[in-house]
Amino acid sequence: MSNVTLSIGGREYTVACAEGEEAHVTGLGRLIDAKLATMGGAAGQVETRSLLFAALLLADELHEARSQLQDLRSQRDAALSGDAELAGWLEQFAGRVENLAHRLEDGVGSP
Repeated sequence: MSNVTLSIGGREYTVACAEGEEAHVTGLGRLIDAKLATMGGAAGQVETRSLLFAALLLADELHEARSQLQDLRSQRDAALSGDAELAGWLEQFAGRVENLAHRLEDGVGSP
């Protein structure tokens, strides 16, 4: 285990994390601190409430990103499905052309 000190909202917090995760946890702390800063120092708010609002805003951003990712996955799947249909149609067409070519070859070779 390792300890990381995070500076969030002008206060310092020491948190434990797994070895090798220090940079990641520090980055998360910076993200929370930046979100608090964008909230404009909610005057009159207690620290806990400010952190709650920052967490809610971050959770909302995460929810939106996941929703957009799901939309992109759906679009990709629809495109791939369309490609599969086109591939099947082209395969059928190629089979017909091949059949026609065989019939022409057989016709050309006969008297």
